[in-house]
Amino acid sequence: MADAGLTHGDWLERVPQLLSECVEEWDLRLGEPYVQGAAGYAVRAERDGAACVLKLIYPHREAEQEAEALRVWNGDGAVELLAHDEARWAMLIERCEPGTLLAHADPDTALDVLIALLPRLWKHVGEPFRALEDEATWWLDELPSDWERAGRPFERDLLDEVMRTVRELSASQGEQVLLHQDLHTDNVLAAQREAWLVIDPKPLVGERELNVAPIVRDYVLGHSREGVVHRLDRLSEELELDRERALGWTVAQTVAWMFESTQLHKHLETVRWLLGARG
Repeated sequence: MADAGLTHGDWLERVPQLLSECVEEWDLRLGEPYVQGAAGYAVRAERDGAACVLKLIYPHREAEQEAEALRVWNGDGAVELLAHDEARWAMLIERCEPGTLLAHADPDTALDVLIALLPRLWKHVGEPFRALEDEATWWLDELPSDWERAGRPFERDLLDEVMRTVRELSASQGEQVLLHQDLHTDNVLAAQREAWLVIDPKPLVGERELNVAPIVRDYVLGHSREGVVHRLDRLSEELELDRERALGWTVAQTVAWMFESTQLHKHLETVRWLLGARG
């Protein structure tokens, strides 16, 4: 479980020791690190002459079952999990080469790739994954204080509407499957084993409609009302999803996550465009 008392700065100070311990445990030779992300540290590695990636995860609740999700997918559309050290929040995973981000592809091509990948990830699972219903309860608990701390960046009526939507959707979900709730174009890489592979899951178990949220709001694919609605419509139609539920979950998750984003204004625009596109 995540260590609530460990700050990101404290964790960064531990990274060199964790790297040393993982090198010894898995008999690794380390190469060049990747660009450091907000929630982890990844470095190129070799084990027994084979290329891989050592990933250290900053302990936080959304990544608690990341290794388990990769284990469930077993390389089907996602990077393979080669080894996992739960205590160190460390994973050894398949290396994607050339590793180009899907974000660099043409937007329509990128959307084609995501639409093809999503059904492969929707596995029927249970424990140990957190339920979308529980995640929704977390959002409801945190939203008012997040909104206050952010300086009330939008009207209270909108916040209340979003919270009502979360309650209604959470209580009336359809079939439950494994979801990658952060599946956007920076979390899909060009590879050799398959053309594109998914990385960095933040897994939940819930209804499929939630999974469109990070794609619809992915401003790399085009930040305009037309682009946002186009992505919602394509995803809903081609994946046979309930458009209104997909829209509602996108609004809900976007608001729940926007307070930690440096692009709050863009995400707020997306929310308003979606609310104007309801059926």
